Amino acid sequence: MAYANETLQDMAQMQPPIALGALDGRYRAAVAPLANYFSEAGLNRARVYVEVEWLVYLLDNNVLPGAPRLTDPEREYLRALTRDFNSDTIAELAKTEAVTRHDVKAVEYYIKNRLEAAPAALGETNLPGLHEVVHIFCTSEDINNLAYALVIQAGIQNVWLPAARALKEDLLTRARQSADVPMLSRTHGQPATPSTIGKELAVFAYRLGRQIKRVENTEYLGKINGATGTFGAHVIAVPSADWFEISRGFVEHLGLTWNPVTTQIESHDWQGELYADIARYNRIAHNFATDAWTYISLDYFHQNLAAQGSTGSSTMPHKVNPIRFENAEANLEISSALLDTLGATLVTSRMQRDLTDSTTQRNIGVAIGHSLLALDNLQRGLAGIDINAEKMAADLDGNWEVLGEAVQQAMRAAAIAGASGMEDPYERLKELTRGNRVTGVQMREFIKGLNMPSDVEERLLALTPATYVGLAAKVIDYVD
Repeated sequence: MAYANETLQDMAQMQPPIALGALDGRYRAAVAPLANYFSEAGLNRARVYVEVEWLVYLLDNNVLPGAPRLTDPEREYLRALTRDFNSDTIAELAKTEAVTRHDVKAVEYYIKNRLEAAPAALGETNLPGLHEVVHIFCTSEDINNLAYALVIQAGIQNVWLPAARALKEDLLTRARQSADVPMLSRTHGQPATPSTIGKELAVFAYRLGRQIKRVENTEYLGKINGATGTFGAHVIAVPSADWFEISRGFVEHLGLTWNPVTTQIESHDWQGELYADIARYNRIAHNFATDAWTYISLDYFHQNLAAQGSTGSSTMPHKVNPIRFENAEANLEISSALLDTLGATLVTSRMQRDLTDSTTQRNIGVAIGHSLLALDNLQRGLAGIDINAEKMAADLDGNWEVLGEAVQQAMRAAAIAGASGMEDPYERLKELTRGNRVTGVQMREFIKGLNMPSDVEERLLALTPATYVGLAAKVIDYVD
């Protein structure tokens, strides 16, 4: 019988609810902090914050003629709505939205209900009379764009950036520890001029560091200017107010950058820029994951069994799979694909408004979550490897032909300095080395037959693949 036709228990009805996605199921522990910002509840908490701050800002700045001034206890009562946002608040908002069929309207009604309840907490108060100040002059997008900017800013700064920096710092620490450990390089998969494993790790630390700086410099834009960005209702209702200055002041009060020129929506261009930077970080991290996987396959990185603590294969007991790096690869690919889609979709809105951004933005947390999960795996993977210097030394000793570059360039420099018999250095080295495995004895015999200046010959005869690493160790000093 086909599985689809089996009579099974309905998991959709089970309690507690079963997660549909991996981030809220199998990988919940690694990404849980993002729920503070990118969950529906996290977004609603930010909406409450924006609505409350808008009310407070208007009253504290005497924008509305005839409106009362807030007392300190009243202001504290209102701001506590954000701080005390909890599971009961979430349930109340869900119940209200089931009636309103509108998420922002549910937040508005929630705050109005709290105004009605204020006398029980404060005694005599003007808060119940402030119903019409709640959400005044706002379209839903005035609240949403600011709430999204705040949760994205907080999620990136408080969760993603610390993880991104930690991976970069872990790489840099390992780079410094192995700065002098020589390694046979491979360009196009073929033996090439040696480096050190520390220098190669430093390359990734440097690349990731540049993207971190770009993310750190992100401008989180916000707007509050009405239904089509014209302040139309504002100037009709309160013509005496400087609405540009009020709008700018409020957005900056929230810690955001003011966007004065919009349609009904803030144009999301800054989000596209941010997601491109994070996706680029992802792809550099992905490059490290694939290189680390390859170094493991070469046994340059030896997996520490105690640190890995996992079964490598269900049938082959000898295996220790590089699962951390493979998991990271997959999640970085998913994250980058989602970030690319977010960046491409969000920067387009038909004329003054469409709602494609509404459902699209609800996937921001998923995109960041897969990146965060990957970073967690990369850090664990990096912590679970040991540098196998012996294996790298053996590979270097088996590839003396890589010194051909050094000999050729020394011949050229000697010729320029006036030495004779240095003609056709490239061709002569190609004849010796191309497609051939050269031993140390062969390479030294070749050098002795060149009749090079004695100081140059001495320098080349002392050279080995393991010492032919140039200034690799000092390159690391330039990462920061």
